[in-house]
Amino acid sequence: MASQQESSTASLGTGFSLLLAPVLSWFEQIGATLLLTGETLLWTIRPPYRFGQLLLAMDFIGVKSIFIVSLTGIFSGMVLALQTVHSLRQFGAESVVGSLVAIALAREISPVFAALMVTARAGSAMAAELGNMRVTEQIDALVTMAVNPVQYLVAPRLIASVAMLPLLCILYSVVGMAGAWLVAVEWLNVDPGTFISNIERYLTPDDFFMGEIKAAVFGFLVAAISCSQGFRASGGAKGVGEATTRAVVQSAVAILVANYLLTSWLTKV
Repeated sequence: MASQQESSTASLGTGFSLLLAPVLSWFEQIGATLLLTGETLLWTIRPPYRFGQLLLAMDFIGVKSIFIVSLTGIFSGMVLALQTVHSLRQFGAESVVGSLVAIALAREISPVFAALMVTARAGSAMAAELGNMRVTEQIDALVTMAVNPVQYLVAPRLIASVAMLPLLCILYSVVGMAGAWLVAVEWLNVDPGTFISNIERYLTPDDFFMGEIKAAVFGFLVAAISCSQGFRASGGAKGVGEATTRAVVQSAVAILVANYLLTSWLTKV
């Protein structure tokens, strides 16, 4: 009888541990990311400053993301204009299409979609690169050469991501508005003067600054999460692949959650 009780208690404990394992792993990953990010922030203000690494990271994260961001932006603006013109034309209100598209792009679509594109292209690559360096002991080699790997590898990527995402957000908005103009004015015969004048009337600097603040925060999250996952990768090629997958998924979720929190806060300020 006692042995049956002990076995049932043990099985209950095992089941409880299995249920808690994903939650504990999630908190462990958050803690590790916060610790690495804090260390990175400390190293960004300490010499020596790695300007060469910073320029390389800015080129990789920003310049090489221009094509995919522009391509996504133009089709986002086109489909947004197409939907709004057809919807508002029923009420004779297609004249406000320009302002609606401009505000939607500036406040929400540009920062979120630009960040997601950078996550898919640059965030995954950062996690894979750092993960590869970890499993092939290149990071350990930097330590033996008295080079701090966080300062050399992570800090430039974090700064570059925060600096380049707002610029990519601006590019996304400009290209998106060009696509919206093409569909609304050239194809669906919306009056061009009304299209532009309503943008000037309703789009405010606050809309622009909201998008830029969001983009900077999203850039910080993408770099922090992606670098943390790559920096802590283990288990060979399989571990690097899993770390890359986690980096993309966690970055995308963090962007969407942060977008809601920032929108809720910035609309009250």
